[in-house]
Amino acid sequence: MTDQEPPRTPQARGLAARHPWITPVAVAVAQLVGSNGAARNQTGRVHLDVPAYVLLLAGPAMLPLRHRLPVLVAAGTTAVAAAYLALGYPYGPVFLSMIVAFFAAVCAGHRRAVLIIAGVVFAAELLVGQWLYRWLPPHGDGPSSWVAASGIAAWLLAILAGAELFRSRSERIARERREREEAESRRAGEERLRIARELHDVLAHSISVINVQAGVALALMDEHPEQARTALTTIKAASKEALGEVRQVLSTLRAPGEAPRSPAPGLDRLPELAEQAAGAGLEVDLATAGTRFPLPPGVDLAAFRIIQEALTNIVRHSGSRTARVRLGFGPEGVELSVDDDGPSSPRPEGPDSGGNGLVGMRERAAALGGTVEAGPRPGGGFRVLARLPSGAAGTVAGPTEEEGR
Repeated sequence: MTDQEPPRTPQARGLAARHPWITPVAVAVAQLVGSNGAARNQTGRVHLDVPAYVLLLAGPAMLPLRHRLPVLVAAGTTAVAAAYLALGYPYGPVFLSMIVAFFAAVCAGHRRAVLIIAGVVFAAELLVGQWLYRWLPPHGDGPSSWVAASGIAAWLLAILAGAELFRSRSERIARERREREEAESRRAGEERLRIARELHDVLAHSISVINVQAGVALALMDEHPEQARTALTTIKAASKEALGEVRQVLSTLRAPGEAPRSPAPGLDRLPELAEQAAGAGLEVDLATAGTRFPLPPGVDLAAFRIIQEALTNIVRHSGSRTARVRLGFGPEGVELSVDDDGPSSPRPEGPDSGGNGLVGMRERAAALGGTVEAGPRPGGGFRVLARLPSGAAGTVAGPTEEEGR
């Protein structure tokens, strides 16, 4: 057992923290009314007088400090109750203050101190009941029986057991509350990461296309204005699509409970992706092997984003103007690869040198139980290879061979 007080949150104290006088007032009323009622049925005890009422109110007066000074309040209320009985006043609910103080001290982690105080109470009861009664009121009182002493011991043990059960329940409730808060914080963090990853994939691809086309438009604006117009048209289309996807992602922040207004992109939009890449000067060869089946939405989105990010990296970092995208459907799920023939273009140095794309691919795949491998090919160029699991194969959703630009 420990005498260290664990951290207590304001929620853990509940109503007592918001209204600290409720418990002391209730205990004071119960002790005054109960002791007056008990005095009518007891003979041979000292009648209640001013010192008796002072003692009956002294215990509740200490209770507002029971959370800040739990051991001192437990000892003080015990001393008050012992003084009340030692002066021969009628038996009654004078122990209520002590019980409340014991509960507070045990819940604060001071079990050893409460055990010591309870032991002192029992020793004092034996001392008064077997020896000091000769000099204490009421006059003519005899020694207490061992049966009564055993009853006091059982009563103290019951209080300690109840306090321990209350402490265990309070700790369990606090632990469950912390676990819920941690789970909510973890879910919020995962959602922020998901949104950041979506924004990165959308913006990296679209801005790369816009950057390439803006360079083309600037180079051709004076000598070939019609070709520059085509590049500007591509910029307009890419920026419009990027804005639409960004709005869709950010809408989850405003109304997380609402369904998205438009479906998330998937592998059915690969032809559009290839067309956008072609606008940036990259030819994309698409091919599908195996019996194609519908993928779960999360897997479908992850596959699309991985291919999108791989093509964006080719546009930004490779001198190749051709990319090969291969999809393979099998009983374990879908395997996709994106290859280019290189050579790699030098990457900028500094904080804007990139590197988040490959990390995002691996995080997407890992969240679904899949893997992503990325690195140079033996014959030159670069390859991104992803394997994403799927729960069950479905029906054929398209031709087994699909090609486009």
